[in-house]
Amino acid sequence: MGQKVNPIGLRVGINRTWASRWYVDPKEYAKTLHEDLMLRKLIMDMPETKGADIAELEIIRHPQRITITIHTARPGVVIGVKGANIEKIGSELQKHVTKKIQIKIKEVRNADNNAQIIAQNVARQLLARAGFRRTIKKAIGDAIRKGNAQGVKIRLSGRLGGAEMSRTEEAKEGRIPLHTLRADIDFGFAEAHTTFGAIGVKVWVYNGMKYGKEQKEDAGSLLRKRRDRLPGQRSDSPRSEGQRSDASRSDRSEVRY
Repeated sequence: MGQKVNPIGLRVGINRTWASRWYVDPKEYAKTLHEDLMLRKLIMDMPETKGADIAELEIIRHPQRITITIHTARPGVVIGVKGANIEKIGSELQKHVTKKIQIKIKEVRNADNNAQIIAQNVARQLLARAGFRRTIKKAIGDAIRKGNAQGVKIRLSGRLGGAEMSRTEEAKEGRIPLHTLRADIDFGFAEAHTTFGAIGVKVWVYNGMKYGKEQKEDAGSLLRKRRDRLPGQRSDSPRSEGQRSDASRSDRSEVRY
């Protein structure tokens, strides 16, 4: 039976890498992990990052410093006027840790097919009392048409439309092969805290298969390489065909006798 596992966690080490990268003594592990969680929560809750569409936070720990890479669709909001916002974020985080904090900003090029940004946008519209069915249909359409996604699934859970009973609604377009480990599936989650209660938004985006390096080249170039490697041994030449038919005849004659 297929269980409800996070698609990113399932693919770590296959076509995904860890969001936090560091090595510490086993005795320090729990403390360091909680410090990471605290830093993530602080960044997401800051007024400077509100509406910045943060897709991912990467934390890399060095012996003397902590590097935090913020992946955002709106880098201008995070940086602020003459870098004022990023200075505030850095000084606020520095109060909670002993090591030096270094912040890097990376722009998300294709925000239309980033699952986390889609989830945040849907949650924001639900807070503004937009119709949930229309909202998720528009988000799916934009991801497939503008973001070139091959498949999108959005699931909402909670008191949708202010109903007395909470329920789950789902919309899907294209294919989402969750059991295929080499499938490039992005997952995002956000919550809309409405007056009726919390509404959870889950988004799955399928961006095609991730193969090894040799698969990135088109079939034509691979065929040309193969021909260069074996000069004069093309399978479609009439001579090689004749040789092959002679060989097959001799094989048959051996079998007959």
